[in-house]
Amino acid sequence: MEHRIITIVGPTASGKTSVALEVAETIGGEIISADSRQLYRHMDIGTAKPTPAELARVPHHLIDILDPDERYDASRYADDAEETIAALIERGLEPVVAGGTGLYVRSLFEGLFKGPGRDEAVRGRLEGRLETEGAPTLHRELAAVDPETAGRIHENDSTRIVRALEVFQLTGVPLSRWQRGPARRPRYRPVYYALTLDRSLLHDRIATRVDRMFDNGLVEEIRGLLASRRVRPGSAAADAVGYREVIEALDAGGTPEQLAAARENIKTNTRRYARRQMTWFRSLDDVTWLDVGDMGVADTAAAIVADWRTAAA
Repeated sequence: MEHRIITIVGPTASGKTSVALEVAETIGGEIISADSRQLYRHMDIGTAKPTPAELARVPHHLIDILDPDERYDASRYADDAEETIAALIERGLEPVVAGGTGLYVRSLFEGLFKGPGRDEAVRGRLEGRLETEGAPTLHRELAAVDPETAGRIHENDSTRIVRALEVFQLTGVPLSRWQRGPARRPRYRPVYYALTLDRSLLHDRIATRVDRMFDNGLVEEIRGLLASRRVRPGSAAADAVGYREVIEALDAGGTPEQLAAARENIKTNTRRYARRQMTWFRSLDDVTWLDVGDMGVADTAAAIVADWRTAAA
C-alpha cells in the first residue's frame, strides 16, 4: 500500500486522455486505462480510444485486450491492473491510471465483494425474460428490490441488470449490500484527481464528440462489426452507449432519419452516463477536483504533478 498511484477520473469528454498524457510524459510514466469499453478490439470510433499518435506518445495498457464477445468483469480488471502496475514499478516507471469506469477504479483500489458465483439456471431464466420482456422491465424489478444498484445502472444495461437480479435471487441480499464488504486487499494507494467542468461546456463537448464519431465512420464501423459477428446483439459490447443506439437503428432499417435519431439518442444517453460517472466519483474519498474547463489541459496536468510530488516529499 506504500506506492501512491496517480489516478485521473472524470466524466466522458472531460479531457482525461489529454491530461493523462501530459502527466505521464512529465513524470516518466505509462497509462493504465480504466475504461470498460476500450478493452475491446475493433471498437475504436465509438469508444473514443486514444489515437495512434497518442499511443505513440505514451504507452497505454489494458486497451484492445479482448474480442467484443469475451466476458470481462471488474474483479478481473483489478487483477490485470495490479499486475500491470507491479510490472511498471519494477521497470522504474510511474503508473498513471486514467478512465471513467468507476466500478473498475473502485475494484482496483478498494476491492470488491465475493458474491455468489454464476448460477446457470437462474441466469438462464433471467436472460429468457430479458428477450421476452426487455431490459427496462427487469430494471424496474431491480429498482424495487435494490434501488441503490438500479440507480447506478442504465435501464438498457442488460448484463449488469441480470447479474444484480441473479445475486438477489440467489441470496436474498441486494447487490449494493454485498458491495459494501470488500473481499480483497488492494496493493496500492490511489491519489485521486477528478476532472470537472461547467455542465453546459461538458454537454457541448459530448455533442461535438458524437458528431465527430459519426463523421469518422461510426455507422460503418458498427456495420462491419455486425457483419463479421464480432459484435452480437445482447453482448456487453453491443450494450455500450454509441453502439446500442446505432444497432437499434440498423435493425429498424437504418434509414437516414433513423440514424439521425440514433445520433441524438447517443448524445442524450452520454449525458446521462456522465451524470452517473460523477455520482461514482463524488463517492470516492480524498479526491482533488480540478476544473479543466477553466485551467486547460497543460495547467491541469501541471497541478496534478505538483500536488503529487509535494505529497511525496
